[in-house]
Amino acid sequence: MISHTSLQWQSSDWQSILQTAIRDSAELLQAVGVPQSSLDTITGETAGFAVLAPRPFVARMEYGNPKDPLLLQVLALQEEIAPNAVGTTDPLEEQRFTPVPGIIHKYFGRVLLMTAGTCAVNCRYCFRRHNDYAQNILTPARLNEALTYLRSQRDITEVILSGGDPLLTSDRKLSELVAELEAIPHIQRLRIHTRLPIVIPQRITTELCQRLGQSRFQVTLVVHCNHPKELDVEVGLAMAQLKAQGITLLNQTVLLKNINNCAATLETLSVELFKIGVLPYYLHTLDPVQGAAHFAQPMGDSKQLHQTLQARLPGYLVPKLVSEIPGGASKTLIY
Repeated sequence: MISHTSLQWQSSDWQSILQTAIRDSAELLQAVGVPQSSLDTITGETAGFAVLAPRPFVARMEYGNPKDPLLLQVLALQEEIAPNAVGTTDPLEEQRFTPVPGIIHKYFGRVLLMTAGTCAVNCRYCFRRHNDYAQNILTPARLNEALTYLRSQRDITEVILSGGDPLLTSDRKLSELVAELEAIPHIQRLRIHTRLPIVIPQRITTELCQRLGQSRFQVTLVVHCNHPKELDVEVGLAMAQLKAQGITLLNQTVLLKNINNCAATLETLSVELFKIGVLPYYLHTLDPVQGAAHFAQPMGDSKQLHQTLQARLPGYLVPKLVSEIPGGASKTLIY
């Protein structure tokens, strides 16, 4: 159920909240009252992927619970660097679908524009945790090159802002980018993939909502929420502001062992998302990224779990169970 635990952050602006995010495993455990002896942790630096957890997100964790599903998504554990850990640094082979820096063009008619090189939270299962964003971040010169590419590819009808998290871009710069895209006639839709409205809902400002609402594009915002405990009053208010501007709201979830691989948890998530105007979209199987194998579960279990969801929920609340296979023409549906 939606809680009130993050109301303490109501008066803070999102940039200040980001600056005070927790960036160390020991500090994170102390903040949630979990002894370091309860979990075999490592520092983010040792893992090669720093700990980063905004305090509004941390405030939703159950104090004293070392198995809290929000905590385990962001805490660096020894399992990430186990000798028998499997996975690759580029599980989706995105490098071979990068025609120019900042663009990933895998599917017909739509492209990803890598708008930011960092996130507001470092999820330990992130499939881009090893990505060298410095090679693709949109400097002014690279943005011009990316826009030139978009103008030349007249079959592109949708641009997806991704990263990193595109909403780490300021309202002013984001507005300027949207205006550049609006000037390309064959682009009809804008999609934004972001976790910020979940982990720092204060990022959804009046200015941002109004700019997206005024766009000539059909705008879709896809949030990333994995567990019903991630939803609170502030998240609901953020979604309401976006919805008031006519923005389509969807959610994608990653299926994670010991986090949300439970039919009751996913059923509650779908119901709670719908209450705040967000439709379930995708339920992703884990991408085989190096350092995240401990989150994976057998495919057979995933199929059975999804079948249970289909039996319990109306069709519009059942996210599509998908995997992403490099070189595929789309996401691969799993039945």
